[in-house]
Amino acid sequence: MTEEHSKKRTMASQLADSVRHDIVNGKFQPGAHLNLSALSKYYDTGVNPLREALSRLSTTGFITAEDQRGFKVSEISRKELIDTQNVRIELECLALRKSIANGGINWESELVAAHHRMSRIQRTSKGERLSLDANWETGHYDFHIALLSACDSEWLMLFIKTLFECSTRYRKAMLMFKQTIKRNVENEHEGLMNAALNKDADLACELLATHFNETTKLILSSMDNTKE
Repeated sequence: MTEEHSKKRTMASQLADSVRHDIVNGKFQPGAHLNLSALSKYYDTGVNPLREALSRLSTTGFITAEDQRGFKVSEISRKELIDTQNVRIELECLALRKSIANGGINWESELVAAHHRMSRIQRTSKGERLSLDANWETGHYDFHIALLSACDSEWLMLFIKTLFECSTRYRKAMLMFKQTIKRNVENEHEGLMNAALNKDADLACELLATHFNETTKLILSSMDNTKE
């Protein structure tokens, strides 16, 4: 592989990360056509590495490649949401059981620290939805990853991180529906942490599944309300 080719691959990887981040966070709406010329100006890059980046993302479910028509942001659907959340429950409960079994004092310390950071951000984020707070989103991601970090499976964590982003995309889309949300997410996370620290894998998995299912119900309700 030439140095020039290696640089192009690196650039495409960085662009793919940037575009995926923007899709997850609602910069580009579901179903939106992605104009290469406009995007090349927005990301200050050439069309070729951008096209390669979009091609890569078309294999992840975030972007759909259209024959002779370029690319568009993948649509959201009830079916995909339910499928995503169900697979998350299966994989994350598997990882959580392994993490609880393997986790020592360092894992416990990192989990407590991640929960503390997330909770402090949540308590200072008054007057707006948590999903609009970039710092809370980072803390939220770090907490869920810390919970599973002792599972000792790179492949499992790779799949989980991809599904986490898919789920985040749906949570962000829910903000467009402007539905009032009544839910004590802080208590849900604290319960998860305590069950994990107490080495109660059955309870931790039950709480994790409930946590995801509550999110699913809220998003589905929001989607239904837009049809009324």
